[in-house]
Amino acid sequence: MNSKTRTALTAGVLAVALGLGATAQAASAGAPHSVGGKPSDSITRVADFYGTYIDAVTDEDRGNLGTALRAHYLTTGFQKQLKAWEEREHADGVLRAQNVPLAWKVTDNGTANHTEFVVTLTWSRNTSTQLVVDVTRDSHEIYRIGEKPAAKK
Repeated sequence: MNSKTRTALTAGVLAVALGLGATAQAASAGAPHSVGGKPSDSITRVADFYGTYIDAVTDEDRGNLGTALRAHYLTTGFQKQLKAWEEREHADGVLRAQNVPLAWKVTDNGTANHTEFVVTLTWSRNTSTQLVVDVTRDSHEIYRIGEKPAAKK
């Protein structure tokens, strides 16, 4: 990738990281795509995080941007839990994998006391996984990523 392309890509990634939204609308072949969102909307924040994080990992920037994104989008306590999970499992805790998905989709699965989303990660034409992501209602920070919904209290 040349420096001009990397600069443009980095600018785009940072724009998404700053909350410009990543809720994409499906479009037919050849039709223009649109992306929208708002920083006060938790689903936009989760989509922004996953889209930007996957871009950072794809670009092999596991250090600077990936760390900054985690600090911005994840609660401090969850960052510590995620680090422990990664050391134990030898995988990326955000993606719950050792590789990078080809695509992602975020679906609202809201609950009363917090907001819960299902993130579908597509690995190949026939393979995808789903993660459940819990977000605080007030700060929109991610405080849990798991394979199953949190136990009801």
